[in-house]
Amino acid sequence: MRPSYTGCLVAALASVKVVQAIWSPSVKKNLIIDTDLFSDVDDAGALLLAATSPKVNLLAVNVNHPSSYSALAASAILAHYGHPETPIGIVRPLTNDTFFDGWFFELGEFASKVAYHWSSGTLAWGRAEDAWDPVDLYRKTLAEANDGSVTIASIGFFDNLSGLLNSTSDGHSAMDGPEMISRKVSELVVMGGGYPSGYEYNFWGGNSSLAAHVVNNWPGPLVFSGSELGGNVMSGGRLMKKGPATDPVRAAYIYYTYHIPRFSWDPLTVLYAIDGLGDLFEFGNGFGYNHVSTNGSNAWVFDETRKDQHWLRLKVNNETASMELDKRFLEGALSVGDDSWIGHLEL
Repeated sequence: MRPSYTGCLVAALASVKVVQAIWSPSVKKNLIIDTDLFSDVDDAGALLLAATSPKVNLLAVNVNHPSSYSALAASAILAHYGHPETPIGIVRPLTNDTFFDGWFFELGEFASKVAYHWSSGTLAWGRAEDAWDPVDLYRKTLAEANDGSVTIASIGFFDNLSGLLNSTSDGHSAMDGPEMISRKVSELVVMGGGYPSGYEYNFWGGNSSLAAHVVNNWPGPLVFSGSELGGNVMSGGRLMKKGPATDPVRAAYIYYTYHIPRFSWDPLTVLYAIDGLGDLFEFGNGFGYNHVSTNGSNAWVFDETRKDQHWLRLKVNNETASMELDKRFLEGALSVGDDSWIGHLEL
């Protein structure tokens, strides 16, 4: 007798869980994500990847956009994927702003809806003020980590990272910001800029002088994911079509794009932060460093003495990268142990 479609999906879900249970690497990658979860849904996709990867020890999430709904949505997403205790920081002063697409009038607001309908984790609905100060959270988390063990993925603005760079000794550590970064952070992965030169939103859309401060003064290895990388890869379609009806990131994509796949800037950045170059990526340069001007534009300086900074490019075609992201989104959504989605798939 031919198995039913639902039966096959149940078996697939079980196999995902078995693989995750069996494959437990002895050392997971310590990851902190710094996100502007608010005006684009690809931040939510990036959180899905990090929160469901068996390779990741998600230490903290810092939010660099001041909307209270941004922090609450991050808490809801993390809790849904099994991280109800992950600490969340957010830049102040907080607002109750919601996103409105005043450019194209085709994208929908999602953060407040996810925050409300999936309210959970360290920040319950209406309790955004309970979030950490982001610099304090950085310093506590880094002070407690082993030397050279932390990767930071920056998928937004630079307020929090600039604050960390400027920080001085405190109750968490006698080290100042640059010393703490040098000792504790193995790599900063940045979604921002265009390569070898460009003018991209994450560098100019917030406080561009802070972007320049961080990139031009970071005391350690830097890897950049430019606008040309994720801007040519679409993802989220398979999650919207086949994901669990109870999944918050699936809902976020539907709220935001109305079932149209979205650009993949932040998910590709976090995928590199998790896997390294792997099968998808290669470095676009052999030497040099990135320079960001105070207006947010960037240009690569080809200095043969510098080997600690790189920009990424795909070593597969855009369709292959898209398929890999969609595969990981769906696997992550199916891995959380909630079977209430059965019978509600949109086929």
